[in-house]
Amino acid sequence: MSILNVENVSHGFGGRKILEDATFRLLKGEHVGLVGANGEGKSTFLNIITGKLMPDEGKVEWCNRITTGYLDQHTVLEKGKSIRDVLREAFQHMFDLEQEMLSIYEKMSDASESEINSRMEEVGDIQNTLEHNGFYIIDAKIEEVANGLGLGDIGLDRDVGDLSGGQRTKVLLTKLLLESPMILILDEPTNFLDAEHIQWLKNYLKNYENSFILVSHDIPFLNDVVNVIYHVENSILNRYTGNYDQFEKMYQLKKVQTQQAYEKQQKEIEKLEDFIARNKARVATTNMAKSRQKKLDKMEIIEKVRDKVKPSFKFREARTPGKYIFQATDLVIGYDEPLTSPLNISLERGKKVAIRGVNGLGKSTLLKTLLGILKPVSGEVNLDHYLHPGYFEQESSRHNNNTALEEVWNEYPGMGNGEVRAALARCGLTNEHITSQMMVLSGGENAKVRLCKLMLKDVNWLVLDEPTNHLDVDAKDELKNALKEFKGTIVLVSHEPEFYEDWITEVWNVENWTTKVV
Repeated sequence: MSILNVENVSHGFGGRKILEDATFRLLKGEHVGLVGANGEGKSTFLNIITGKLMPDEGKVEWCNRITTGYLDQHTVLEKGKSIRDVLREAFQHMFDLEQEMLSIYEKMSDASESEINSRMEEVGDIQNTLEHNGFYIIDAKIEEVANGLGLGDIGLDRDVGDLSGGQRTKVLLTKLLLESPMILILDEPTNFLDAEHIQWLKNYLKNYENSFILVSHDIPFLNDVVNVIYHVENSILNRYTGNYDQFEKMYQLKKVQTQQAYEKQQKEIEKLEDFIARNKARVATTNMAKSRQKKLDKMEIIEKVRDKVKPSFKFREARTPGKYIFQATDLVIGYDEPLTSPLNISLERGKKVAIRGVNGLGKSTLLKTLLGILKPVSGEVNLDHYLHPGYFEQESSRHNNNTALEEVWNEYPGMGNGEVRAALARCGLTNEHITSQMMVLSGGENAKVRLCKLMLKDVNWLVLDEPTNHLDVDAKDELKNALKEFKGTIVLVSHEPEFYEDWITEVWNVENWTTKVV
């Protein structure tokens, strides 16, 4: 049974073609992975099927009485509400039913016997509905899902207005799962989850009875939870059965077959054109030449396989610093309250360290404190005098009106227009990306601009906070190679062990330092 039908949808933005004649269907029980390089139109497609964006052409039809839940990372959470308050909103329809039931009880005080009997039946129906949907164990259900995604570590009584972007996304995802819609639509849900909570979500989705559509660049995660892949490339959407690895094999085979068919057709076109050119002027052969011309005119031309623009990352190395990058003495990090016990840690030159641990324990806070962006609660950090740090922050401003070109130029005003464009092109960005505002670029394109700024700087200490969030597969592989080749020191926060485990020298686990119960 088809739950969603998308027929011949086309959409463009600012003269740029994003989707062309796209067709898509979602069947009952299908777990769909929507994949493609950064900026190919995955989020645009989700916005179209959820009604947030009207396509230029085509139609979108959902089956009747289907409830959908969309993880939109830009949803605003109202300051003054606790995490628990927001999560309880997932059951608002049940609280409304309870109020209706209490209202009926009040009306029964001065009702006739027949009215009382009628209203008791009504109350009984509501009571059964509430019990069947687990209304009386809502708080236990909230705790279970919230703890599964790590919100218990943050504290369910915390004001949502005080949360980081990653923590907000966790709240939205938890609320969405509690709402239990018939269809889940998830746009990069693992970006702000650590390994433990990714595993919890993986198990949840593997056992999910209904259908879902998932956008993710986390290949191991995709492989474990999807059974259909839709691939968007050069504005075209294609369907493949199986997980990501199976799609990749079929996709590569299709590319080879298309290239072979293209080359064969080009040879045929060349022979036809040569025959026409030699014979059209001769009376005896002019009809044969016209016949060949008709065949040529009717031929459906196969397009040459266009290779994706692949990024090329390389970090510029500054002079060698001293033996120790930093030495921290009795360091306590935090904001209003301490997040760690006193730390006595140091980092030697040339080390490549991955920092791990569940979210909310202060990984980003630690990086900012070591760099001097935040003041420690107590203790001190002594940095080497010859340090040239390069910092990649996990989140960027969502209201940045600069174009990608301006974003780089503002930081490096001495560079020429051509030099800036060339630097952005090396990061896999096209001319359309370069002249687009940062706020309208996809998450991956935005990250590539910020990596570009970092790669134009002479650095001997890279401090990277979740740099792979939003990056497509090719960009992740290229970044990994660049970090392997970098001769300086690296401190990396990442929730993807497969990204770093074959090149780092040691792992620091903040769970060993935290003052919170883990």
